[in-house]
Amino acid sequence: MKAISFKLSGKTAIFKKPDVNSFAYFTYNNIHKPALLGLLGAIIGLNGYTKLHDNNRGLKNGSPDYNNGFPEFYEKLKDLKISIIPIAKNGYFSKKIQVFNNSVGYASYEVGGNLIVREQWLENPSWQIMILEDESELYKKIEKYLLESRAVFIPYLGKNDHPACICEVKTIDLTNPVYNYMDSLFVKNFDVLDGYEKDDEEPYLFQEIAPVSLQKEYHFYEYAALVFTNLELQNIPDNTFGYDGKNYAFI
Repeated sequence: MKAISFKLSGKTAIFKKPDVNSFAYFTYNNIHKPALLGLLGAIIGLNGYTKLHDNNRGLKNGSPDYNNGFPEFYEKLKDLKISIIPIAKNGYFSKKIQVFNNSVGYASYEVGGNLIVREQWLENPSWQIMILEDESELYKKIEKYLLESRAVFIPYLGKNDHPACICEVKTIDLTNPVYNYMDSLFVKNFDVLDGYEKDDEEPYLFQEIAPVSLQKEYHFYEYAALVFTNLELQNIPDNTFGYDGKNYAFI
């Protein structure tokens, strides 16, 4: 089994949580699969939410020309299996609230039309990303564009304020799982975790409820508990492969 591997990073990033309060927009700690598929779609030139919205503008749901499916990037890439490995101590990135003004005039009903925006940004985030080969033409196109450092649209990390850096691209050969530890994010598959940590490491367990797919009718996120830990597992997740002496789960 083969995969394409690359390092994805940036100075800042925001993967905005949809549950917003009146103070600030908060971010997930890691890039999630729908966002990563959007980035890959941008690289090979697939359309997104804006194009879908524009095509449906003025049409009624149920009319012959109305598209009630997914955005093009998700429709075509949703079956890809992807592994996400945080390059950070214990899988946790530093975050900071950024404050700026939106003064276009119609941003706020306050005097002056100025809206104060607060966003939580990841600082210097970095991940190793692996995409499992599925022998499809789209996979081959993604592999080609990554290896040749090409992109149709500029890839970014959540918003176009946060350009993405893609480097260390290579194809790799995967093996069977090599032990009962995981070295990537994986969907939680345990109720109680009481295994030993890896040798010469302090134990850690990072867990976050994060998007793993889109709901078709309204494109809402569908969630799972994603875990990053150095504790031994009783059961290795499905779609786990080994590479260079480590285990990686493909979601």
